Amino acid sequence: MTDLYKRKWTRRDLARYVGSFDQVAGIKSLEAADGVERGGRVFEVWTGSGLSFHILADRALDISACQFKGMSLTWRSSVGDAHPAFYDASGMAWLRSFQGGVLVTCGLDTFGKPNRDGEEEFGLHGRVSNTPARAVNYSAAWVGEEYQLEVSGEVRQTRVFGENLVMRRRILAAMGSNRIRVKDVVTNESFSSHRHMILYHINSGFPLLNEKARLKFDVCATTPYDETSRLGVRDWMVFQPPTPGYQEQNFIHVPVPDGKGWAVAELENPELKLGLRISFDTSTLPYLNEWKMMGEGLYVLGIEPINWAANNGCNSASAQKLLPILEAGESRSYALEIEVVEYP
Repeated sequence: MTDLYKRKWTRRDLARYVGSFDQVAGIKSLEAADGVERGGRVFEVWTGSGLSFHILADRALDISACQFKGMSLTWRSSVGDAHPAFYDASGMAWLRSFQGGVLVTCGLDTFGKPNRDGEEEFGLHGRVSNTPARAVNYSAAWVGEEYQLEVSGEVRQTRVFGENLVMRRRILAAMGSNRIRVKDVVTNESFSSHRHMILYHINSGFPLLNEKARLKFDVCATTPYDETSRLGVRDWMVFQPPTPGYQEQNFIHVPVPDGKGWAVAELENPELKLGLRISFDTSTLPYLNEWKMMGEGLYVLGIEPINWAANNGCNSASAQKLLPILEAGESRSYALEIEVVEYP
């Protein structure tokens, strides 16, 4: 049965009311036609509950725009959904193609500040979010009495004499649902071990994020990233109005998982009676980085599950020895959910 429009529906009952099920929920394949977005493949997904979102096939199947009942759930940067042809891997230039949106994947072998591993230089947040997916597929079909929506594909980060890391991604939703599920499997398809870092950059924004909002998250430890963050560590769960000259803060949290090993962070706005709930499997994502940026035009909360935490980056020799490694042929699975919550 499908919960929809305050009723429970069987496939047969709903079919009597519609000419096509995409009248209610579906996926449409599109192509951007203007500016820096031109040529980018986009999947528009809508579930019938009021949840709709855009998946960028040429940006690692990341999720950009996301709305609920016409209201944006996420911060969007001035860059837009730039085509990967405009990507610059050097230093901090990743920011010139950072679109914001509800999910930006960072990795697959680095995230955080630019750093160096031997002779190789790594730019901010790595390459994967600017890598097009291949073998992309999408489907909207009944599986039993559930109408399932899925977009899938693989993203390969590789070079000659270097890494060969493949992320196989599935993004799933269902008719009547307020939930997006992301399932990734990252495999080292080279014949030698390689460093592997991944960060899920989930960006909430206005109007859900404002001075009335609170971040609810059970943690057993919190480490501020730098001195600026240390000054604000007591207030990591509360938010200011847009503030001129605000300096970003980052906090690395160790979550308290539930009995199944999952952790939940929820941005709650009691004024709107709405929240955004992020759930993730701590068996492979044992930490969460909180990016708090309360600036004017840069008003965003990043809720970012990560597979490794080091508040001094990964430049030091000691940090290098602790980096997560994928052995030749080894795979690692990641799972997270992004859900809209309506409060009574």
